[in-house]
Amino acid sequence: MNTILVVDDDQVFCQVMQRALIRRGFQVEICFNISDAEKAAQKTLFGKALVDLKIAQESGLSLIRSLKTINPDIQIIMLTGYSSVSTAVEAIKLGALNYFCKPIDVDEVLKGFSEADLMEEEPTPISTPSLDRIEWEHIQKILQDHQGNISAAARTLGMHRRTLQRKLQKKPASH
Repeated sequence: MNTILVVDDDQVFCQVMQRALIRRGFQVEICFNISDAEKAAQKTLFGKALVDLKIAQESGLSLIRSLKTINPDIQIIMLTGYSSVSTAVEAIKLGALNYFCKPIDVDEVLKGFSEADLMEEEPTPISTPSLDRIEWEHIQKILQDHQGNISAAARTLGMHRRTLQRKLQKKPASH
C-alpha cells in the first residue's frame, strides 16, 4: 500500500515529509494530534505510519496501540527528538517496526520500512552505554511510569523536582 499517515505536532516537519513522500509516489495524510490520526485511520486503510513520540502533551505510544487495533497490518515507525531505550522497547512491544531519532530524512524512513519488508536484519553491534546515558534512560522510564508527572517521578528517584527538571532539559548523553 502506498498510503502513509504522518502524525506529529510539528507542522513544518509534517509538511516537509509530506512533500518528500508525495514526490516518491505515496499518498500522504498528515495529522497534528492523536484524535485526528485515529479518525483518519478509521476512514482510510493506511499501509504505513510515521508517529512522533511526543504529540503536544500526549504520547505517541498510545497511538501505536490504536492504529494496530484499527489495522493490524499497518507498519509504524516511531520518531522522537530524544530517544531512550525504554521508550524504544515499549514502541516495539506495541507493534512499531522501527524507532528513529529526529532529524531524519525521507530516504532513511523509507529504508526503515523497506528493511522490514525484506525481513533482513543485520546484527546490531553491542555497545556499552555510558553511565550518564543509563541515568538518562532510567529517568525516562520512571517519568513514563508516572505518566510524565515530574513531581511523582522526582519522589520516586529521591531527588528534588527542580533537579529533575534541570536533568530533563539537558540533551541525553550519547552511548
